[in-house]
Amino acid sequence: MSPDESGYTYPISGTLKTVFGFQAFRPNQESIISSILENRDVFAVMPTGGGKSLCYQLPAMLMRGTAIVISPLISLMKDQVDAAEENGIDAAFMNSSMNADEMSDVYRRLKYNKLKLLYIAPERFAMPHFIEKLKAASISFFAIDEAHCISEWGHDFRPDYLGLSLIPEKFQNVPVAAFTATATQRVQEDIIDRIGLRKPHIVRASFNRPNLFYEVRAKAKIEPQILDFLKDHQGESGIIYRTTRDSVMEIANFLKSNGIAALPYHAGLPQEERKRNQEAFNRDEAQVIAATIAFGMGIDKSNVRFVIHADLPKNIEGYYQETGRAGRDGEPAHCLLFFGRGDIPKIRYFINNITDEREKDIAVEKLNQTVGYASHNVCRRRQLLGFFGEDYPHDNCGGCDICSGSVEQIDITIDARILMSAASRTGQRFGAGHIVDIVTGADTKRIREFKHNEVKTFGAGKGKDKKYWRSLVDELLAQEALMREGDTYPVLKITQKGSDIMFGREVITALKKEEIKTTQKKKGIQEGYDEALFARLRNLRKKLAEANQVPPYIIFSDKSLHEMCRLYPSTLSNMRQISGVGDVKLERYGEKFIHEIARYLTENPEVR
Repeated sequence: MSPDESGYTYPISGTLKTVFGFQAFRPNQESIISSILENRDVFAVMPTGGGKSLCYQLPAMLMRGTAIVISPLISLMKDQVDAAEENGIDAAFMNSSMNADEMSDVYRRLKYNKLKLLYIAPERFAMPHFIEKLKAASISFFAIDEAHCISEWGHDFRPDYLGLSLIPEKFQNVPVAAFTATATQRVQEDIIDRIGLRKPHIVRASFNRPNLFYEVRAKAKIEPQILDFLKDHQGESGIIYRTTRDSVMEIANFLKSNGIAALPYHAGLPQEERKRNQEAFNRDEAQVIAATIAFGMGIDKSNVRFVIHADLPKNIEGYYQETGRAGRDGEPAHCLLFFGRGDIPKIRYFINNITDEREKDIAVEKLNQTVGYASHNVCRRRQLLGFFGEDYPHDNCGGCDICSGSVEQIDITIDARILMSAASRTGQRFGAGHIVDIVTGADTKRIREFKHNEVKTFGAGKGKDKKYWRSLVDELLAQEALMREGDTYPVLKITQKGSDIMFGREVITALKKEEIKTTQKKKGIQEGYDEALFARLRNLRKKLAEANQVPPYIIFSDKSLHEMCRLYPSTLSNMRQISGVGDVKLERYGEKFIHEIARYLTENPEVR
């Protein structure tokens, strides 16, 4: 097929099937690819798992020259290159881990147009000789991954990214495509301005990840709670996020002592150990990785079936991105947050040490947003999407603990009046903890000092525990009957709506939530395919991955295996219809999987 005037070949839909094994584009992919092919700059906000890599890999196949992909994590580059090569794409990476001979080989392949994709780290743009090498080569376009790192308003600013503003200046006729999974409108504008994108085609894909189930549970004894969850997720890969290095080591050791293949990951470990642990996780040799947020951006492992936050995240952007590492293959995955109010002072301690007042205010606001998400009995998906300025159009998402649990509306008017009366009678000058102490009749030094044991509502709620009254404060805040005022030591203030409730002009109800058993949710994940066959195909995939020295998900995703376990393909023609099976993978692995499926059906004739 001959190139057209723009220097690429058609049809792109044919390349989608033959190279990548997909029948149709996901939302927004085709418009992004078309814009790049038309030599137009692109800015795309796409959720993790939205098919971002295809948006630069496919046009790289069709355009003349080499696409330069800027990726922030050296540790992931080899996996990204392996994944491309498994689809038959000529790819390489260049980073500081390489010796002079390896570097020279990549430069030679670049010079003689033997590469379609070259992955590099952003700091390489600070090297003038590197830019000159690129200018001497044929560059099709630049793709900037994790583009939010260039914005100081983003949650993961990296100074190295600032040098990327040289690209439009030095390569004036080469298109630039910037991608990120998380960007508010403000961060979006900052990214476009700092990179210097030229009238870009802008895509803001939906932030909704319908395959993710969001749940928040009360945090009590965290280690047994996590172990209980894992009992219902045997054999599934997952990430557990902790705030501190010590807590990472504690949970990893606890899980190992209970027979779970768990490994730690944090910045305090030697680099070689971090690399070894990440590779073991990627290759399914470890079921669980316990990590700080150092185990961060761009995790490519597609078959992560759960992400647990054992501590409260500092901000919603980080939480969203971290949960986004689950279910990248589009299959169901579980995102569980354990919320305890004891985590709040720990985060506030670090915030209070911030010297810049503006930065401190932003951190407090972000923390409050996260606490709101965890404590309000409102659809989790609606809250997350609302943070990014997106309205969720349905009343019930069916994919979070609030919407899927056994729920009923209960009248909380009387208790709300007790709580707000205590706040009112003490001059609305105290925080939630003190008000809860009053209504539960706590005998504290502070209550005696202010003589609050003499107010009418003292002890009026002692029939219920502090946990209940604390959750009621959260509910009244969520429904805007109360508001917080002040940053360092916020006090409770009664709104007009609260006043109407307190004086009998309005009633208030709340959602009573009953936790769903994990086994119920797990059933939804497992139904619809042959689990016994899946176990066998997963074992075959692991053997092939070990032989090829790549992670198993690069051979085939869980989604591809699930389809095989529903359709039982018996010929190469049948196998070609499976999602993710392109020409190269069909040739390399098709017969092996067909043979294993046939053997399984022979041994289990009752299956079909």
